[in-house]
Formats: sequence, structure tokens, C-alpha cells
Amino acid sequence: MRWVDEYKKKLVSAEEAVSDIKSGQRVYISGNAATPYVLVKSLSARKDELKDVELVHVLLLGDDPFSRPEMQGHFRHNSLFVGPADRKAINEGRADYVPIFLHQIPNLFYSGQMPLDAALLHLSSPDEHGFMSYGVEVLCSKAAAETAKKVIAQVNEQMPRVLGDSFIHVSRIDKIVEVSEPLPELKKKPFSDVEKKIGGYVADLIDDCSTLQLGIGGIPDAVLAALKDRQDLGIHTEMVSDGVMEAIESGVITGAKKTSHPYKVILTFLLGSKKLYDFADNNPVFEAHPTDYTNHPFVISQNDNMVAINSAIEVDITGQVCSDSIGKFIYSGFGGQVDFIRGAAHSKGGKPIIALPSTAQKGKSSRIAPFLKKGAGVVTTRADVMFVVTEYGVAYLHGKNLQERTIALINIAHPKFRDELIKEAKARNLI
Repeated sequence: MRWVDEYKKKLVSAEEAVSDIKSGQRVYISGNAATPYVLVKSLSARKDELKDVELVHVLLLGDDPFSRPEMQGHFRHNSLFVGPADRKAINEGRADYVPIFLHQIPNLFYSGQMPLDAALLHLSSPDEHGFMSYGVEVLCSKAAAETAKKVIAQVNEQMPRVLGDSFIHVSRIDKIVEVSEPLPELKKKPFSDVEKKIGGYVADLIDDCSTLQLGIGGIPDAVLAALKDRQDLGIHTEMVSDGVMEAIESGVITGAKKTSHPYKVILTFLLGSKKLYDFADNNPVFEAHPTDYTNHPFVISQNDNMVAINSAIEVDITGQVCSDSIGKFIYSGFGGQVDFIRGAAHSKGGKPIIALPSTAQKGKSSRIAPFLKKGAGVVTTRADVMFVVTEYGVAYLHGKNLQERTIALINIAHPKFRDELIKEAKARNLI
């Protein structure tokens, strides 16, 4: 077992692991529940030694030392998906955001458009053959590892060994830091009455043997709760949460009728409780792949009866969907919404769905809006939108003209905003 000796030779302290990173370099950091906190902390401690280090990543969880004001000039985020860690810095101009479809990110690295000097990863312990799993997040970490000049790994005995196209061999790692720490968890919260109503309307669109893409939060949980009488549902998704695990355990999700990867749950990352991570460990039901596979619209469309369920910040009365910003304030990113909306649209019997509460700010504003807020970006175009669902019903927009769309969307807006929306629509000659 030669790899064991090689592994031992590569073991270093966290400080030594990041010591070769130099000013002006571009560094990839794995994210979500695979954020390598030990390496992040050690690299941030070198602040006074380094200048203009670019940090490339998707969603980072937990405390982010790189976003602090004193890090300006030393480290700068170039975020491929914005989260709580870097949101403030981006909106204050101390960090950058790249709008991009999730399935296209790996090719930024493979094509050389975004060459990487180093990749900081969070991996499982090696198996008997010397292979380590990317664990709870493959996403674009595999592409980063295969293209970076140096690969630095935080190897955690508590990281589950998730199966699929999700392994890297010890020989491809330059430096290894061993840790034993629990992964960050995202606990389920009870869904609200509004989310329950939305979940019911969405569930009514889902037939037996459909394949689902779901995110996390009250609406996906409410959808799953309303599907207890369905049979042989499948999963091809970006993210797996506790709700999917519970539906597998209850027998609602079997994957038996999937036309692509039958009996398998296809995903690119997991985010939830320790129970979920333990459930996924070495479980052949789960198959993790990079986003250039899981999120590619062509791959998604190979699943017949593909139902993609995504949320939004607001939808205008013509069907334009804003999901990554609140006005000019950057809130998240493109993620996989358009990937799955388009994949489902091209699936035989597929249904792309945008689901959202009818109001925001505790009922003070309508999410069905006459115009998107000033500075807001369109993530999903009105030509891509098929179903929009609120607690007031379902609007079907595909193939509808602007007048028909406007009427359908006003009918699912909160009643107290409908007169105002009608007035605005008439002023624009939409109705």
C-alpha cells in the first residue's frame, strides 16, 4: 500500500499547508458544508504577508474572515454564488460577483479562462485504495482540483464518503492537513401555512413516477410533505436535504421509474443534519457528480417527467424572474435555477416551476410586481417560465401573450395588491 507512505509524507500543519500561497494568486475554496474552515483560518492569518489574493468559490458557510474590512487589499472574493459570508463585502464594493450558470463553472477552470494557483478542499479519509471522497460537495471542486497548480486538502474523518464521480487519489494532493470536526448543519424548520398552501399547489402538478429537483427550505419541505401518496418518485437535483432523505425512508422516493440513472439519487451537494450526512455515507442510493453533469440542461432533460421547483425574490407581471438580487443589492447568484428550468422544459412531460409567497416584508409588498425593482437582474427570462405558483394558485405562462400572462399572474397575487397591479397593467396597455 504505497499510497499510505505517500499520504504520511504529505501530512503537514495547517500553517505549513497554506505557506506556499503567494500575493497575486488565485485560490479556489470548496464551499457549502465542505468549507475547509481550518485552512481558511490559517490562510487568513497570513493577511499581513499577502496582497491581492483572489478567492474563488461558490456558497461559503460559517464565519468568513476574508470578508472583514481589514482584509481589503490582502484578500478579495470573486464569488460564483453569493451567501451571508460575502454578501456585505460584495455590496460595499470590497468583493466581486460572477453571474454564471452553475453547470458552466467547471469549464471556467478546464478551459483556462480562470486558471487556479491553488485549490483548498475538504475531503473524507482515504479508503483502502487511497481514494478520498469530495464528500458533501462535488460541485466544481473536482474541476478545481484537476486544474489547480497546487491542491491542499483538509482531510476530515467526519466527512462522509459519498459515492459517484466524487473521488480524488492521495497522489494528486500536494499537502494534507488532518482534522476531526463535525460538519456544519442546517436544521429543518417547520413550514408556514403559506408554504403549506404553495406546497399543495405544486404537489398537484406532480404525477407518480416524476423525477424532482428541489432546493432547501419551507416550500420544498411542504411539497415533499404533500407527496406522501405518490409512488416511485425520483430525484435528479443540485442539492439534497433532510426532506429527500425522509422521503426515501418512507418509500415515496424509489427512483424505480427514472429514465436516467434508475434507482439513483443524482446530486452535486448535500446540506442538512448530521443524520443526513450519516445516511449518505457509503450509501449506493446517492451518486454525486460535478455540476457540468448534474446541472447540464441536456443531462437533466434525459429524465422523463422532470419537475424542477425553484424559488424567486420577485416576478414581474410579464413573467420575468429575479432570483439573485433585491433591486441592486446582490443577494445570492444564478445557481442552478436556469439549468433546471431549461432541463425540465426539454424533458418529455417535464414541468419547470417557480414557487414563491405572494408577499414580502411581512405582507407589506407584493412579490408579483408591475416592474422588477430598480437595479434588479433577470435570472430566468419570461420565455423560460412555464408555471408560477403562489399560495393563491398556479399561473401557466408558456405560449401565452403578454395580456394573458399579466392576467394569470395578477390572479395569483395577494388580493390586496391586485387593484394596484391592474392599474399598472392598464397604464402599460397590457390589459
